[in-house]
Amino acid sequence: MANEFATLELIQNGETTIVSFGGCEVLDQINLAACREQITEIVKRNQTQTLAFEMTGVRYIPSGMLGLLASLRDVVAKIQILNPSEDVREVLEITKLNQIFEVREVSP
Repeated sequence: MANEFATLELIQNGETTIVSFGGCEVLDQINLAACREQITEIVKRNQTQTLAFEMTGVRYIPSGMLGLLASLRDVVAKIQILNPSEDVREVLEITKLNQIFEVREVSP
């Protein structure tokens, strides 16, 4: 792996905050507590209504990251999962998180 730790990228677009993981395929090198703190701070500061996770290129999400995504429902009105791979989509279906989050494909 070229980058030892995933890079969290946040983009503000009106009332939507888009979170990207810097092209990381496996989200196992993320400090979940710091990630949650950073996202929560941005959501509150920008009065984010929709939190969108750009998953292009992500092939694996560990259970801790799934827990983080679910816990963010307490701080934002809507969570979207954008462009998930088939593997990520399958995990969302198995865990029933696809019923809680809006899962969709978007063009770049």
